[in-house]
Amino acid sequence: MKFIGDLTAVRGGEMEEMGIEETIALGSAVAGPDEKKVVFGGSDVAEENWVIPGSGAAGQSEKKVVVGFALTKKKVKSFLQPKLLSLARKKGISFVQIDHSRPLSEQGPFDVILHKLTGQEWRQSLEGFQEEHPEVTVLDPPYAIQSVYNRQSMLQEVAALNLSNSYGKVGVPKQLVVTGDPFSIPMEVQKAGLSFPIVAKPLVIDGTAKSHELSLAFDLSSLSLLDPPLVLQEFISHGGVMFKVYIVGDTIKVVRRKSLTNVDENDLCKKGVSRFPRVSCAAASADEANLEPGVAELPPKSLLESLAKELRRRLGLRLFNLDMIRKYGTKDQFYVIDINYFPGFGKMPGYEQIFTDFLLKVVPNRYKMHPLCA
Repeated sequence: MKFIGDLTAVRGGEMEEMGIEETIALGSAVAGPDEKKVVFGGSDVAEENWVIPGSGAAGQSEKKVVVGFALTKKKVKSFLQPKLLSLARKKGISFVQIDHSRPLSEQGPFDVILHKLTGQEWRQSLEGFQEEHPEVTVLDPPYAIQSVYNRQSMLQEVAALNLSNSYGKVGVPKQLVVTGDPFSIPMEVQKAGLSFPIVAKPLVIDGTAKSHELSLAFDLSSLSLLDPPLVLQEFISHGGVMFKVYIVGDTIKVVRRKSLTNVDENDLCKKGVSRFPRVSCAAASADEANLEPGVAELPPKSLLESLAKELRRRLGLRLFNLDMIRKYGTKDQFYVIDINYFPGFGKMPGYEQIFTDFLLKVVPNRYKMHPLCA
């Protein structure tokens, strides 16, 4: 397991929209001095530049790695940023856009397929291509991704974990899935014994902004105002800080974000429903100077190593992140509240180096022995 970086602070403009002021990674820095200041956004990736040939000193004699990508335009803009493309060219990595109007078997050849599209047609096309071309690395298999597009199934593997000797405990909040009539929700919540306030999240993650919204319900009568299908989770006070744990292969990077504040006695007297957008992206950045030490402290390295290793194995994924909180007033009690496949890696400082190194590792061995990969 490899931890990258040291502490980098990024502010302003687009970063405030993303809700990032401070990013923290564990371990020793791998990037050189010029790599520590990371600039995000600011430049659009024009459609004519989506196909990146293996040019430059590294790519003139041999195209080492061809990465076919099937991403939405929004994901292309946030992920295929100029600095990533420039570094990829130097390492002999080419990004080639996949044409959805043509069969995958007529395109390529590819060493890697990088994708984040939904829909049965795409899934069937990709699975058929995998059967015909097992030598191509698909990031990640459609069947594995499907499990984290549903909030009922995404946390099941976390709940089943037993991480002993990891300097901490990891669980999931008590939750209930509701798919029926909204007016039946109060009775179901009483039957399940959930305590207020209750966090309500859409059951299915479909790539839209709405699927990442959440609501906070404070009393029984307000529950009928919700719109199923939903996952209802007990709210756990966590000091207003969330940890975004990015996992790229065997590399972990942790980003501290501001989250919902603790619930106090006054909140318990509230009525109704409060609605929020994507909390960790829209909220102000966490300012360590204004946080209690026990709240700001990162989860233990060994705990994150064990958690990432187990979830990679159980989920069958290599590109994902965890939304993780520490129960307020404790040192070692953590909860995973969401798992996201192929999240906004463009928001992760140093992602260019991390991701290009990862791509070189997942291709067949013949690439790994090339001098330019060393």
